[in-house]
Amino acid sequence: MRKSKPILFLLILCLAVTLCVPALAADTPANYSAGGEAQPAPDIHARCALLCDLESGQTYYARNADQKAYPASLTKIMTVLLALEALDRGEVQLTDEVTAGADARQGLDEESSTAGIQPGETMTFEQYLYCAMISSANEACNVIGAHLAGSISAFVQRMNDRAAELGCTGTHFMNPHGMPDDNHYTTAADLRLITEEALKYPLFETISNTLSYSIPATNMSDARVLQNTNGLINPNAVMYPNYLYEPAAGIKTGHTNAAGYCLISTAEKNTVKLLCIILGSDTSEKDDGTLDFHNFTDSIDLYEWLYNHFSIQTVVSADTPMADVAVEMGSDADRVTVHPQSDLAAVLPNDTDLSLYQKDITIFSERDGTPVVAPVRAGDVLGELVVSKDGQELGRIPLVASVDVSLSHGVYLRQGLHNFFAKPVVLIALLIVLAIVIVYLVSYIRYQRRRRARAQEMRRRRQQEEALFRKQQEEAMRREFERGGRRR
Repeated sequence: MRKSKPILFLLILCLAVTLCVPALAADTPANYSAGGEAQPAPDIHARCALLCDLESGQTYYARNADQKAYPASLTKIMTVLLALEALDRGEVQLTDEVTAGADARQGLDEESSTAGIQPGETMTFEQYLYCAMISSANEACNVIGAHLAGSISAFVQRMNDRAAELGCTGTHFMNPHGMPDDNHYTTAADLRLITEEALKYPLFETISNTLSYSIPATNMSDARVLQNTNGLINPNAVMYPNYLYEPAAGIKTGHTNAAGYCLISTAEKNTVKLLCIILGSDTSEKDDGTLDFHNFTDSIDLYEWLYNHFSIQTVVSADTPMADVAVEMGSDADRVTVHPQSDLAAVLPNDTDLSLYQKDITIFSERDGTPVVAPVRAGDVLGELVVSKDGQELGRIPLVASVDVSLSHGVYLRQGLHNFFAKPVVLIALLIVLAIVIVYLVSYIRYQRRRRARAQEMRRRRQQEEALFRKQQEEAMRREFERGGRRR
């Protein structure tokens, strides 16, 4: 019995491990394939992660992208976005002198990241933006918020309202800097929406990619030099050194004990521009005793995974003829060839077999039952091409005419006459006109007949009158002759 206990324990342990495997697998994202061969995704440390294409919007990797998480200083992206939008509306200027209020250090503790800004200190609005993004200064965010909205609480309400406008469904802010609060959270998917909106402003990219920034002496401080905390782009980063990644650009680091190590960055290589969001990563100890910050290694691993195994591939070329479309009333052709308006390209696994993609062609004239009539100009949209594989749509693109087809004026005239006289209204009008003509002709013929009859009657009467007159003349002459004979 005693010997059976270790065996029983091992069986229970094996069963427990077996039951845990599906749970672990469920937390591991499916490898992105876009219709190609699946590529093994890297094993990262982050609780939540998202890798997507900034141009096409395609998501390549997602782990718990809709799970609520603490954003730490990634919150500052929203704060700066609202500041840039206020600048765009003309509500504030970069050169405005702004004095930090008494609430500048509201919600901060001794370990908060700051730029040493004190209540009563005056700097330009632009300098506060650099403090917030480069050195992750929490007090700078408080000053920005109070200056724009009148109070920090009113600014936080603006943050939540703007998040809702952008389509964020798992975000709620409690402050403008990201210090821990149970009701201050977001998701990787929501941070994507916020960051993509911020990237529309060139100044945001300029600030987030500035490695160091000098602030002249103020009324309460000597001159300061801010150092960017992002080790992916700053070779001189003090807090996170030795993570320089050449293709990387921007955007923001973040860390609290509750949030873990966070990072949002972009990278561009081989014309593929990516956005990577890392939330809730951790650290490990290196052989030399220093810490390895996995928010940076996770980002690099995801970037390298995609750049090494994927590339932009042309699935359909713009010069590929796709179909012939019938054209009516053309002088030089009765059909025209259509081709894609442009190349259809996508980021796909390198070993993708492009011949396996299904190409569905829709010709609008055939679909709608409306013929294409000349003239047709090269570039006219006559259809659409949808490319897919295994039910997954890769993209769709207009099909356009390859050449001009001129109008045949003779055919156009004949067709126009045919179409004109084929109209019911025209036919009815023609019948009415024909009836009028027939009535007129009948009336005219009758009139002519009556006229001829009258003429004949008049001739007959004249002839009778002339015959009577001759008879009377002859009778008078006869009587006159008889009277002359008697007188002799």
